Amino acid sequence: MAEITLANIKSAQAQIKDSIIRTPMLELRQSGLKELLPKNCSATIKLELFQNAGSFKARGNLLSINALSQEQRRIGVTAASGGNHALALAWAAKAAGTTAKIAVPKTTDKLRLNGCKALGAKLVLCDDIHAAFENMQEISNTEGRTIIHPFEGFNMSLGAATCAAEMLNDAPDLEVVILPVGGGGLISGMAAAFKLLKPDIEVFGVEPFGADSMFQSFRAGSPQSINKVETIADSLGSPTALPFSYALARANVADIVRVSDYQLRACMSLMNIGLKLMVEPACAASLAGAIGPLKSYCEGKNIGLLACGSNISRARFMQIIA
Repeated sequence: MAEITLANIKSAQAQIKDSIIRTPMLELRQSGLKELLPKNCSATIKLELFQNAGSFKARGNLLSINALSQEQRRIGVTAASGGNHALALAWAAKAAGTTAKIAVPKTTDKLRLNGCKALGAKLVLCDDIHAAFENMQEISNTEGRTIIHPFEGFNMSLGAATCAAEMLNDAPDLEVVILPVGGGGLISGMAAAFKLLKPDIEVFGVEPFGADSMFQSFRAGSPQSINKVETIADSLGSPTALPFSYALARANVADIVRVSDYQLRACMSLMNIGLKLMVEPACAASLAGAIGPLKSYCEGKNIGLLACGSNISRARFMQIIA
């Protein structure tokens, strides 16, 4: 695959600027939240949950759809997703005048399912995320649809890199950035961009204990798979790490840490009370890392967090934090 460079980050930004939202950065000094952050740190969070289709995934999906040939657009695309990638792909496909057929776990939040259907996507409900990936491949094999992988691909990582470029432009003094990790598309692209733009910055990833394929990969020194995904953070529930995103992350990320579902729930509540945001578990992962396993390391530093996206129904939100 092609290499992520400053030139192609700039080109990607120009390509998608009229279709995406320049999401804001927010200082975290709110009462009840500031006291829990690392001592003497300065913290800001990029609110990518306000992005089109509700997550950072809009960026990489736009680039991926734009790269299709006319014949590929005629036949359509397919993917596997826990929800956010599905929504972003459905949105990008509709904008480009092509069709999407997406395999999703049957436990996917109905808000996401209904959103995909409203955008014209066809959905295939599967028993779990492992089965969704198998169905994605079957759809491609039988229908000829182009796979837009949820995290393994140059354009997915490049899309994430545009998010990092915005973040550093708005907060140039960042010393440490803490990012959620699912399959690795987000952290691979963002970390590559951060290191190109500011080589001394440190990037850390946060995974749930029940979906820690990238953590296991970092320890093993090669992409690893896990037998079972078991976490409330379905958007971070990748069963495997893959070569391109793993290698890019390994080259630019200081380390991967893990948090529990309990910590994710607590941070969902914190963001709801302190920031008035109703976020899904994945969206709370950066904050969970900052006030959990990375808290002592981040004392006295300028830290950046990412609210990566949030597509969650009120019923699901209340069920989780209960």
